[in-house]
Amino acid sequence: MISKRKTPNGSPYMALYDVLIPQDHLLRQINELVDFSFVLDELQAKYCLDNGRNAIHPIRMFKYLLLKSIYDLSDADLVERSRYDMSFKYFLEMAPEEDVINSSSLTKFRRLRLQDMNLLDLLINKTVEIAVGKGLLLSKMIMVDATHTQERFTQKLPKEFLRAKSKNVRKAVYQLEEEMVGKFPAKPASDEIEEELQYCRQVVEAVERQSKVAHIPAVQERVNVLKEVIEDYENHWGYSNDPDARVGHKSADSAFFGYKTHIAMSDERIITAAIVTTGEKSDGQYLQELIQKSKRAGMEVETVLGDAAYPGKDNLEYAKSEELQLISKLNPSLTDVDERRTIVFDYNKDAELFVCPAGHLATRKARTGKKTQKRNQSTTYYFDIEKCKVCPLREGCYKDGAKSKTYSVTIKSLEHEEQAAFQETEEFKRLAKNRYKIEVKNSELKHPHGYKTAKSAGIFGMEVQGATTIFAVNLKRIIKLLSEKE
Repeated sequence: MISKRKTPNGSPYMALYDVLIPQDHLLRQINELVDFSFVLDELQAKYCLDNGRNAIHPIRMFKYLLLKSIYDLSDADLVERSRYDMSFKYFLEMAPEEDVINSSSLTKFRRLRLQDMNLLDLLINKTVEIAVGKGLLLSKMIMVDATHTQERFTQKLPKEFLRAKSKNVRKAVYQLEEEMVGKFPAKPASDEIEEELQYCRQVVEAVERQSKVAHIPAVQERVNVLKEVIEDYENHWGYSNDPDARVGHKSADSAFFGYKTHIAMSDERIITAAIVTTGEKSDGQYLQELIQKSKRAGMEVETVLGDAAYPGKDNLEYAKSEELQLISKLNPSLTDVDERRTIVFDYNKDAELFVCPAGHLATRKARTGKKTQKRNQSTTYYFDIEKCKVCPLREGCYKDGAKSKTYSVTIKSLEHEEQAAFQETEEFKRLAKNRYKIEVKNSELKHPHGYKTAKSAGIFGMEVQGATTIFAVNLKRIIKLLSEKE
């Protein structure tokens, strides 16, 4: 049951906030900028309104998640910091002497209350609404790109990942307290995951009961990370049970295992749309959806700026039908696809190779056909035939007994010819210089806010992380733009 939202005005210590939290503090500015009642409007249907034990108010729980994204903290470290950090308590609308929640409540809130709601669109649309209301969105140009996020557990075996995290704890303890050498339990001799889990629990117990440095942040943070990893495995949220993460390609010889977030951003550097997908998805296929989401959020779009992943024939036709300028330079390998094909492969602009629907990257490419013939030459992409033989999507794509699998394309279409001419104009070149802005935004998401690595397993967890991180980054940008107007 949702209790009435408590206000801390009755506390005799409320005057502390006026002394300790300056007017220009980020959390004070966010509290004054955003009316968080929209959170209650969206979530109250997930609670019983007249029966049961009082739940922690959803607005406070949402603010906890927002703090987690702003400061890139684990659940346990977030709750611990909110115990003594007055700026956190102020933001959470708590009295200075009020006790904090148990960190397990955050896990339950994410998994029980945020399911079946489009949190990503909701939070982005809210920030765009605020920006429009403040007169900050004046441009009619959006930039599009995709940024990758490494899956939390990488491609290590569960045993190897747990072992690495327990080693980090021991190493942090040894650096500060040499007397702990020999006091940790013996490492498991077998490869059984249950034994490794039990060993990790014993490491946590040894630190908390025997170590004199357990309270030091450098140690405590690593212990908290190990606790969360243990909990994920115990609740079957580990890598071995995560069907969502996929291998994506950053270049022909560089790959990652995880997810992609496809982003649209205004020229004022406010993110106007985002889509979270598995890592193998190509960038270009989400252009139209990003444009449509940006428009629904309240952004007026006349120009779209992207890299070589986006000028596919479908996107060029869409841009023309919508009277949009698509500032996206053609890659010589990006070609018109034969419309008679029932299976269309996606182009990976980073690797400069095509990817089949199963996510397999071509192994090489070659130009085929003779220049002297009237027919256009083609670029032929070659795939690993051994993978094709066992591929679950081989029907209609691979013929039994075939000795090779290729995909050929030609560089010949009216749309591409028009785009090739357009990209030589001064206007195209001038607008294309702005693309660095979205690269900077991707870096901001990853490094100060921890978007480089997934905080939990599964695409749902990635969407929650993406929603709160983008919400936080957009609010920071709006606050900066408002300060520049003053």
